[in-house]
Amino acid sequence: MSTYKSVAFANDNREKFIAMRRDLHQHPEPGWLEYRTAAMAADRLTELGYDLKVGKEVVKAESRMGVPEDAVMKAAMDRALQEGANPKWVEAMGYGFTGMVATLHFDDEGPTVAFRADIDSNDVMESTADDHLPVKEGFVSKHEKAMHACGHDAHLTMALGLAEYITTHKEGLHGTFKLILQPAEEGVRGAKSMVDAGVVDDVDIFFGMHIGINKNIAGCLACLNNGFLATTKLDVTFKGYSSHAGGSPELGKNSLLAACTAALNLQAISRHSKGNSCINVGVLESGTGRNVIPDRAYLQIETRGATGEVNDYICKRAYEVLKGAAAMYENEVDIKEMGSAPACINSEDLAKEVQVIAKDLGIFKDVPLANEGGGSEDCAYFLERVIGNGGRGTYMILGSDIAAPHHNPKFNIDEKDMINGIAFTGALIESYLKEK
Repeated sequence: MSTYKSVAFANDNREKFIAMRRDLHQHPEPGWLEYRTAAMAADRLTELGYDLKVGKEVVKAESRMGVPEDAVMKAAMDRALQEGANPKWVEAMGYGFTGMVATLHFDDEGPTVAFRADIDSNDVMESTADDHLPVKEGFVSKHEKAMHACGHDAHLTMALGLAEYITTHKEGLHGTFKLILQPAEEGVRGAKSMVDAGVVDDVDIFFGMHIGINKNIAGCLACLNNGFLATTKLDVTFKGYSSHAGGSPELGKNSLLAACTAALNLQAISRHSKGNSCINVGVLESGTGRNVIPDRAYLQIETRGATGEVNDYICKRAYEVLKGAAAMYENEVDIKEMGSAPACINSEDLAKEVQVIAKDLGIFKDVPLANEGGGSEDCAYFLERVIGNGGRGTYMILGSDIAAPHHNPKFNIDEKDMINGIAFTGALIESYLKEK
């Protein structure tokens, strides 16, 4: 039995935190639209005595990526208010400024320690199958084509559990604790705007964490994650000229053929010798009828690389291919960057310290130093800034027996792992705030 107070705290409040997570699961909100989610968190953090900065105070407008249209954001605000969101916070967040930073200052004798949690949902229609636990237990998503299919409902619950633990066990703590609630992680759209707003410029020690990822480490904690790739997300529109496909085909400028030419030749970009390099065309939309030369085509593309250098190479070549395909078919091409993230770096010395704390806690089956994971994660922007400023940071993986892969309609976590996550993060942050 662990002697850490955070273990008893998490278990004593287990039902409360499970209910909180299930409420969030029922009300998923995609990136830049997290009004109810953020308002609930703001209310709770205010009750706990945190100093809050919300909206434009912590999100730099021009650094946001992939922001929805105003009409979409207004509809999300209206729905959040109907579902009980505090109007004060919805107004403060305005059109697409759904991030916040909660601060608890103890004294000037200790470090500034930050923990980041992402709060957005996925554009996924949740399963309604009888064997899906949220269906059986009555907490399936109430929002069409939106689902917490990546565990961010658990991330926010753990963050709020951590916040409660720190404020109710603050005797002997020094320095400052910052809780960063980040919007729009999906599509790697939100972190850069908070980093550019300076929210971690004073941070000495930074932690991020994701639940799930690898079912093989269910019940375990990995103290850093290797392999998160640098990435760029692009939306591409080809603009041509319509004509009758039989009557005047020579007058047409075919955008569908331009897009198809681009899609094929993007796959022909040479791989890079310095590490993993990827490109994917995930969406191609074009055409209105069999006898019409298409005058518009739309692509969604992503590039990835083991380092920023590798990703920049793939991205640069992608731009050249897209422009070349447009020229072949006398099209104009519009390329918009919708999201990005650098490769993830970690402070291995800090991860080794985390490993000691996690092992001492006695709640994990195993505590490997590293998880070798792929994909991308815009928490890398926070790590890059903190470590670049001379601080330390690590991104941890909290294993869970997930019911299906991330972003799948049947995704679900094991809630006992979330409770362990609250116990762990409480002990972790407390340990560093006890240092002078």
